[in-house]
Amino acid sequence: MLGRKKKEAYDKAVKTPVLRCSICTGETVAGFRDNKTGKFTADMLITTKKDLDKFKEKYGITEEIKKIY
Repeated sequence: MLGRKKKEAYDKAVKTPVLRCSICTGETVAGFRDNKTGKFTADMLITTKKDLDKFKEKYGITEEIKKIY
């Protein structure tokens, strides 16, 4: 596994990946929303498409990520 990063796991039954977007500043933060409580947990700031691709690769996400405001 030389040169390959291990993907981090999250429980898809408990958490959903989302992008929290500010309508005032335009800031976008990738993270996870708890399916039961709706609480958002931030993981990383997204400033470019490369950042978003990095977040998706880190967790093995292939589907489109929903935006919340």
